[in-house]
Amino acid sequence: MQAGLLRTSRVAQRGRVQFLIVIFTGILAGAALGAGPYTISQKDREFRPAQIAIKRGETLRFINDDGELLHHAYLSTDTFSFDSGDQQPGSKFDVTFSVPGDFMVLCGIHPKMKLAVHVAK
Repeated sequence: MQAGLLRTSRVAQRGRVQFLIVIFTGILAGAALGAGPYTISQKDREFRPAQIAIKRGETLRFINDDGELLHHAYLSTDTFSFDSGDQQPGSKFDVTFSVPGDFMVLCGIHPKMKLAVHVAK
């Protein structure tokens, strides 16, 4: 009788462990999906939003939403740099911020366009 209970207990315990693994994997996958890129629109010679706070390792997706205007997002500092090149209308460019700090993203075509990015540790 005890052997049967012990075997049932092991099967139940194994089932609970498998269930917890499935739950934990789902949580990790959901967290990864929720951390998708933050969208930065480039429209009417503005970055929208004009400022954003993110965590180190998160990604900004620059989208040229202007019908006929080129844009050219860039950042150049001692600690972090990127350059999108000329972006045609409808194009997208992803940047992952790998270092913390405060940065000012500019447009090489429209000098008044500025995006303040705060990257937390």
